[in-house]
Amino acid sequence: MNTDLTTTAEAGALAARVPSPLLAIPEQARGLLSRMFVDPHALEKAETAELIDRLRESVSARPEAAELRVVLGMALCVDYQVQEAMEQLGEAVRLEPDSFLAQLKMGELWMRLRVCRKAEEHTRRAASLARNLAQAEMARRQAAAIRNLLRQGVERGAYRSPLALVERLRRLWPGYRGAALARAEQ
Repeated sequence: MNTDLTTTAEAGALAARVPSPLLAIPEQARGLLSRMFVDPHALEKAETAELIDRLRESVSARPEAAELRVVLGMALCVDYQVQEAMEQLGEAVRLEPDSFLAQLKMGELWMRLRVCRKAEEHTRRAASLARNLAQAEMARRQAAAIRNLLRQGVERGAYRSPLALVERLRRLWPGYRGAALARAEQ
């Protein structure tokens, strides 16, 4: 009984000594951030801009905090500022390569940009860093979505021979199937 209280008290004392970088986010921005996490489209354009400004200030105050950069990257994605979001998430991954959330969000951004091999790499890393079943499930679902994109052939930037397009069109041609069956019967 007493050890549970001591352990809880020690954990609280440790948390008090090692503050989370997310506590550096101003209170007004935390409310906007909560709303963004519930529904990314719930924020008005001005609210999103205010949130991003507050998060940039927080990142400027603590540039070594990978978690702040991840949150800023997520907010930038909501505001369709993809290039800066990539820079912030990339810096978060560089600062803390063993961060589940940084790896997962970087993989998600690459997936949405249809750069599936990079997305797959970051998602696989996130899956290996998962600490609980919820994290493992998030990584598993993202990996399944990436595999589905690869199977559908929608990867951006992947080289495909021009002959591959001709072959796909030939398969769609009605006479091709009949000719293929005739050749198979001979």
